Amino acid sequence: MIAMDFGLGGIEQDFWRVVFLMTRIGAAMIAAPLFGGANVPAMVRVVATAALAIFAAVWLPPMATPPALFSAAGLLTLAGEVLVGLTLGFVLQIAFAAPQLAAELISGGMGMSMATAANPDSGVQTTALGQYFSVVLTLIFLALGAHLHWIALLMESYRAFPPGETWLGPERFALVGSFVGEMFVTGLRIALPLVLILLLVQIFTGILSRSAPSLNLFALGLPAGILAGIAALIVTAPLIHDQLTDLTADMLTQVEMVLQ
Repeated sequence: MIAMDFGLGGIEQDFWRVVFLMTRIGAAMIAAPLFGGANVPAMVRVVATAALAIFAAVWLPPMATPPALFSAAGLLTLAGEVLVGLTLGFVLQIAFAAPQLAAELISGGMGMSMATAANPDSGVQTTALGQYFSVVLTLIFLALGAHLHWIALLMESYRAFPPGETWLGPERFALVGSFVGEMFVTGLRIALPLVLILLLVQIFTGILSRSAPSLNLFALGLPAGILAGIAALIVTAPLIHDQLTDLTADMLTQVEMVLQ
């Protein structure tokens, strides 16, 4: 695996094989939500990556690994491993971005765009509704065992893309790009019922302000939009749950399509 020899024989070869397997697994965990969140300690990610790499070294059949890890060919192989891992994690990131898009649309209609907080998963500022949708999607993702399915697909990627054959090609990059379009469609589908309800409320408050000019539109419209949005969230909660469940299944299907 490397040009240096510490005189440990087979143990050293097994160690460097595990380190090599950690490259793809670690890249996937860094790119994926939940696993690579800013609130996950680096030590936890390293330990989880090492554990999965050990299991992969035991369970998977022997694979061709570079004889010299720090040579030009070895570094090129490592770059391919990182590319596959980042791609598998990025597909999950695309799916998790759909509820955030929906939350931005809904928050704008409710007048809550100014209510932002730091997302502990990504570390960026998101709306309060974005936090709500993120938590709900995370709970559904874990409850359905999708994280275990994704890890199984990550292990299966070693059969689909053995080391040394990890350059995905333009057709798979185009496939990942098409997932971005599906993300926008999913976000709009999640937000559409609530946006329509908020639009009707805004039309009603506009008509009311025209019929009674003495009323303060800002004092009336903002509370009405917030109350209507909260009521709509409660009423459409089963529909949102079904849509997020379908989104969880779709993101795993997208990962499988990349591995085909």
